[in-house]
Amino acid sequence: MADSKIQLFAGSSHPALAQSVAGLLATPLSALDLRRFSCNEIYVKPVESVRNDDVYVFQTGTVNVNEELMELFIMLDAFKRSFASKIHVVMPHFPYARQDRVAAPREPISARLVADLISTAGADHLITFTLHSDQEQGFFNFPVDNLNARKLFVDYFKQKQLKNLTIVAPDVGSAKEAQRFAKLLDADLAILNKIRSGHNVSEVTHLVGTVKDRTCIMYDDMVDTAGSVANGAETLRSFGAGDDIYLVATHAVLSGPAVERLQQANFKEIVFTDTIPVPPEKQLSNMKILSVAALLAQVIDGVHTGKPLSPIMNI
Repeated sequence: MADSKIQLFAGSSHPALAQSVAGLLATPLSALDLRRFSCNEIYVKPVESVRNDDVYVFQTGTVNVNEELMELFIMLDAFKRSFASKIHVVMPHFPYARQDRVAAPREPISARLVADLISTAGADHLITFTLHSDQEQGFFNFPVDNLNARKLFVDYFKQKQLKNLTIVAPDVGSAKEAQRFAKLLDADLAILNKIRSGHNVSEVTHLVGTVKDRTCIMYDDMVDTAGSVANGAETLRSFGAGDDIYLVATHAVLSGPAVERLQQANFKEIVFTDTIPVPPEKQLSNMKILSVAALLAQVIDGVHTGKPLSPIMNI
């Protein structure tokens, strides 16, 4: 595989991250003719030949997810019909991941549908971060590298040398991942139990663990409307948590009232990664954004050269 030429392409969703990865790999982004017709249909064409090359196409899921997915499908089709050797999708945030099961009658499994569409469009491999459930890797009929930003967060908080630390899972589903994070930071674990009365509506009902006079870090895979984490912070304070409550999440979706809720929640610090670009108008003074570019560059280099990825993946 290392004998093949590598080409990196960026969709419209996150060009800054693609450019950072390209710089680390010392491989410039390849030119892509990407535009809209007057009727808003999407047109995509690689400017130079990709025949027999390994293509890596960067496209993440943001609040414009449906446009970005359609753009991705057309890019993949263009690369496939241009005889690319392998087509790797670098999608740091995989959209529709929360719709991964039938929770009520007549519901779709949209995560599986998106996986099928990406495969049909021509992808051979997916690189992503923190799928909503590990089992979703089974939705794809090609290899998936499901990366985790855990080490970025661990290294960041180890530098702070926080005392009396408790990691808080905002719901039962995130407890296993929060436990791994707590172990790496030599911290205690607490779990909030919540119920959902509708989409993006939740209520915290119980707390398992001790948070009184403790420094708390709420640890989750994503923040969408921020209702769960804002309610969680309020609950922690009602149980006597210390003044310093941190929020950590991989994916900063930040839709609807999220920014206002995060402001009102009064976190000591909010730490995200750049799997999704956070526009300036959504960035708060207490917000820190860690880049996944170096990790992506390592993985792409490993995939292309055949180097083992175990040291990167087993964190």
